[in-house]
Amino acid sequence: MATPEKAAAVAELTDKFRSSNAAVLTEYRGLTVAQLKTLRRSLGENAQYAVVKNTLTKIAANEAGITLDDQLFAGPTAVAFVTGDPVESAKGLRDFAKDNPNLVIKGGVLDGKAMSADEIKKLADLESREVLLSKLAGAFKGKQSQTAQLFQALPSKLVRTVDALRAKQDEQGGAE
Repeated sequence: MATPEKAAAVAELTDKFRSSNAAVLTEYRGLTVAQLKTLRRSLGENAQYAVVKNTLTKIAANEAGITLDDQLFAGPTAVAFVTGDPVESAKGLRDFAKDNPNLVIKGGVLDGKAMSADEIKKLADLESREVLLSKLAGAFKGKQSQTAQLFQALPSKLVRTVDALRAKQDEQGGAE
């Protein structure tokens, strides 16, 4: 039977899984408290990094409707719960792991879909949502500009063609 403390911990973790856009599971073995503080800062404002118990985390993930591989729960585990841009937090984890090889990214979840460690690293290589949206807007604006130029060019080209035909007819008419 679960103790009230464990039940409360599972309920809290379940809420975090449900309210997060993403969750990244890591192994933190060998990191100092100072390094963990640095890691928490590198994740950004919209992420919480929590050391968790494997069994309780697995139960909470299942209750939140998330199926994770049992291998993710081997060894000491900490979870980065991301409520904002997952790319920013993935970059923070990747960069911290480069400088601190004791941090191992195990895998995670993005919008309810399980992700491997490699997929999280690929996510970290993406540009932020704002940059991608601005590039998309720029592409649309560029296409609109090209279309506007095309529509402006057609009438002026037609006028030049008519003027050229008129001039040619005037030459032919004047030559007769």
